[in-house]
Amino acid sequence: MERTFLMVKPDAVRRGLIGSIIARFEAKGFKMIAGKLMIISDELVKKHYFEHEGRPYYNDLTTFMTSGPVFAMVWEGNDIIKLSRFMMGSTDPEKATPGTIRGDYATRMNRNVIHGSDSAENAEREIRLFFEEEEFVSNK
Repeated sequence: MERTFLMVKPDAVRRGLIGSIIARFEAKGFKMIAGKLMIISDELVKKHYFEHEGRPYYNDLTTFMTSGPVFAMVWEGNDIIKLSRFMMGSTDPEKATPGTIRGDYATRMNRNVIHGSDSAENAEREIRLFFEEEEFVSNK
C-alpha cells in the first residue's frame, strides 16, 4: 500500500473547499490516515519548498503558504501518488483539465488549491516534515 502527502492550500481553505477535495479522494477509494488543520511556520515552509529556493516565485509561494491555515493529510492507496497527481491536474490552472481538482477550483499559478507529492521519495520526506508516526490512524 503506497502513501502520499496531500495539502489543501490556504486559498482552498479560505474558500471552504476542504470537504469537496477530500470527497474526491474518498470516492476514488483512497484512505486518509492522518489529517490536520494548521498554520505552516516559516521554518517548515522553507523545508517543504527547499527545491524552489532561488526561483523567481519562491518568496510569493512561501508568503502565500504561510498566509492562512492549510489542511495537511496522509493518504494510502494503490498507485496513489500517480493517481492523485492525475486527479489534481496541471499545476497551471489554465492547462488543468475540467474535472480535475485544479481544473475545477484553481484560479492561478501558486494559488492552485492543492499540493501533492510527486514521488515516493518526496512523499516520505513531506510526510515526515508534517506528521509524527503516532498521528497515523488505521481505518481498516
